[in-house]
Amino acid sequence: MGVTNIAPVVSKIYCSSSQTTLMVRRRPRMVNGGGFVVMNANQNVVFKVDGCGILGIKGELILRDGDGAPILLIHKKGGVVQALSAHNLWNSYVMDYEEPSKLVFSLREPKSRLLRNGSIKISTDTNGRNKDWGFEVKGSFIKRACTINDRRGNVVAQVGLMEMMANKDFYHVVVQPGYDQAFVIGVIAILDNIHGESTRC
Repeated sequence: MGVTNIAPVVSKIYCSSSQTTLMVRRRPRMVNGGGFVVMNANQNVVFKVDGCGILGIKGELILRDGDGAPILLIHKKGGVVQALSAHNLWNSYVMDYEEPSKLVFSLREPKSRLLRNGSIKISTDTNGRNKDWGFEVKGSFIKRACTINDRRGNVVAQVGLMEMMANKDFYHVVVQPGYDQAFVIGVIAILDNIHGESTRC
């Protein structure tokens, strides 16, 4: 099918040749915006997301690996031009020696509730044009019933509630073979923040 030949967004080390089920658990709300942890099937933490309550900065998230090393800095773009735009733009940068170095993807979030029924677009075009949207989010993240699809309509990852659990603080993300799990969790972190969940203050 050629799926395993897809180029990684963040790094090939986060791509697996087999389908991977990741479990997301929101951190306790003792600290607002505490973020969440992501575990594999062996209950090992593979990713952590720090939100506003930990970082102290609104519109900024950090995706870390299981050991706590930063992978991505995710930043909501501000400024006058952004304020006048119909969309919020989120940029995600690879962390290099504790500093953001290279833009790897951007996510465009509709500001208006009228536009919210449309899909959320994600670009891996790092030349700053953001017109070539290679991925999109479809469905409802709030209901834990959404997918990330590539431009051909292939499902990259699917978010769903754990069976036998009606708790939205604990859900799973199924990532298809060959796709970048760090990219997928980075997108999930932005969706979490957009909807005022664990990463928001």
